[in-house]
Amino acid sequence: MKKVFKVALVAVCIMLAGNFAKAQSKIGYIAQEEVISALPEAKTVQKQLEDYSKTWTDQLGTLNNTYQKTIKEYQDQEKTMTDAAKAAKIAEIQDMQKRLDDQQTLARQSVDAKSNEWSKPLFDKVRGAINAVAKEKGYAYVINTSQTELLVAPDADNLLAAVKAKLGLK
Repeated sequence: MKKVFKVALVAVCIMLAGNFAKAQSKIGYIAQEEVISALPEAKTVQKQLEDYSKTWTDQLGTLNNTYQKTIKEYQDQEKTMTDAAKAAKIAEIQDMQKRLDDQQTLARQSVDAKSNEWSKPLFDKVRGAINAVAKEKGYAYVINTSQTELLVAPDADNLLAAVKAKLGLK
């Protein structure tokens, strides 16, 4: 009986030690967006994205100007138009509005797709570095503070006030 008790006690101790070791996993955090924006390639990607967005903005601007011009023409001529002409012009305006909305949606989707495509190598590069550092330093988990509000974290120097003072901000 004593032997069974000793074996059971040893088994319980081993289980508790295993759980204690698991509870001691290191957790780190990083603002991934700050690292990505510090990469020299980020400026190139940002410039490409701005240029790509501008082509869509220009197209949408031209389409919007035509739409606004058509509305103004309708408003200016409405009193002298026949009912059939009014109905035709309203249908034309509604069609233009739909095309403008569709074009805006397409532009948003296209710019988002290009942003994802061009940013992916940057995210992969930073993710690889984060994984390497976490492995080297023994971190089991790393939290991205760019996407998560960290409510409790280990004590560290908060540089926010110093950076704001340096920039002359309150």
